[in-house]
Amino acid sequence: MTKEKKLIVYGIGETAEMIADYFIQDSIYEVVAFTVDKEYMTADSLLGLPIIAFDEVVAKYPPSEYEMFAAASFGKINRIRTSMYQKGKALGYKFASYVNSHAFVWHNVEIGENTFIFEENVIQYKVKIGNNVILWSGNHIGHQTIIEDNCFISSHVVISGFCVIGSSSFLGVNSSFNDGVKFGKDSIIGNGTIIVRDTEPGSIYVGSPAKRIKSSYEAFGVEPE
Repeated sequence: MTKEKKLIVYGIGETAEMIADYFIQDSIYEVVAFTVDKEYMTADSLLGLPIIAFDEVVAKYPPSEYEMFAAASFGKINRIRTSMYQKGKALGYKFASYVNSHAFVWHNVEIGENTFIFEENVIQYKVKIGNNVILWSGNHIGHQTIIEDNCFISSHVVISGFCVIGSSSFLGVNSSFNDGVKFGKDSIIGNGTIIVRDTEPGSIYVGSPAKRIKSSYEAFGVEPE
């Protein structure tokens, strides 16, 4: 695949390493370096590419010539990745998105920036996916569903049509949603959980059907946004 653009990956953890490799193997982006906040620098290189302190990245890789991807998992209800994304935006970077060549994405799906879609996802008619979203492998996103910003959807999640997944939520493996459900922002559902009705924001749900067990804000020590 011809490399048409140059990319800086923000992060050096396992998620960042994996995401960089997907960009390298299956995209139009040439990954040229990693960047990380100076206090987290533990090495000089990763995957044979330099690691640059974040406060030096603009001087070496200006936003006029390079794009960025904030690559982190779902820590603190996605707040860590969201903060990275916002810091890069504040420096003027455009953020790349990635759709795996083995994903099925219908022609009128809308996808925001800094969004990463792994293999074997099925994304149907008029789905809207926001900014800073990760869809791990093998999910079904039903027609006209909306996934708001900063979400993390793990593997083999089934979201039926006309759902709304609130911002900064985490959906566990093999969870599922009935048609038309509105899932409150800043919420988490455990593996195999079935959501059959609208939910409260800032909550953790488990079971089939789902039951609220606690506040996600209290569990992870974060404030509502």
